[in-house]
Amino acid sequence: MFFFTIRRIIASVLVLLVSSFLVFALCAASFDPLAKYYTQNPRPPESFFNNLREQLGLNDNFFVRYWNWLSGALTGDFGETINGTPVADQLIGRIGVTGRMIIAAVVIAVVLAIIVGVVGAVRQYKASDYALTFFVYILIALPTFWFAALLKEFVAGGINDMLGSQVLYTIGEETPGLGLYASGWELWSDRLGHLILPTISLAMLSFAAWSRFQRAAMLDVMGSDYMRLARAKGLTYRRTVVRHGLRNALIPLTTVVALGIGTLFGGAIITETVFVWHGMGEYLINNGIHQNDINVVLGWLLVSAVFVVVFNLIADILYAVLDPRIRLA
Repeated sequence: MFFFTIRRIIASVLVLLVSSFLVFALCAASFDPLAKYYTQNPRPPESFFNNLREQLGLNDNFFVRYWNWLSGALTGDFGETINGTPVADQLIGRIGVTGRMIIAAVVIAVVLAIIVGVVGAVRQYKASDYALTFFVYILIALPTFWFAALLKEFVAGGINDMLGSQVLYTIGEETPGLGLYASGWELWSDRLGHLILPTISLAMLSFAAWSRFQRAAMLDVMGSDYMRLARAKGLTYRRTVVRHGLRNALIPLTTVVALGIGTLFGGAIITETVFVWHGMGEYLINNGIHQNDINVVLGWLLVSAVFVVVFNLIADILYAVLDPRIRLA
């Protein structure tokens, strides 16, 4: 297990290096830091552009620029924005905001996907299976922004009116200014109230697709020879399903979840926009793309790549835990 993990870590580092190169190449070809000066009236003289190119290192060849950026990123220096503020300082706080929403959404989505997938497989073609199938297909068909808007308009308002107080919040990741004087449970309970709806919005749409994979994997496992052998040896149906069937059926779901982290980042951008969260999604759109700031986009993409690679590394390790034969592969 130890050497298997070491091999996977080395492979993940290599994947990150390749990802960083591709990210830098795409951004270098798509963003021009001097673009905003071309449309100024009057246009700056050519000497201004020459000095700025030299200052930004644009006169260096591609590989020198890539190495300068990568060596800085490895030490936590992602450069500065066009306003002169360090990108790393802004990313740290926003990673925490988006990270807690994504992690909570993954946990909820995985638990629900396992439960619904197993129930659907065990009760195949029963009324409960048809009802769950109908429900998850509705969720799959719903656009992210519309589902989030429905939660804001109907769920939040209905529950708050029923309880007679504001429990679910629809704007921001915390009450403005609360962090200046509150701490402990008061602060975290407020953040929890702001976290519920965005997390549900992100988790439910992911769970819907993941549950179909779990159901298909469970059906495939239940028809295998070792499941019939376990039943022939006298094991109860429930123990056979949980101990032998579910463990093997979790391997495909682990793959889907690991690959779905990138999709969750894309969904988080929309969710943060709807719920006005000041996380990585807002940072990418407002500070990066709208302002044509290459360092912001590079930092966001690299952090996203790290999340995807880390979750895939976790998935590889879970493979070995779920099926010991994989350790020898």
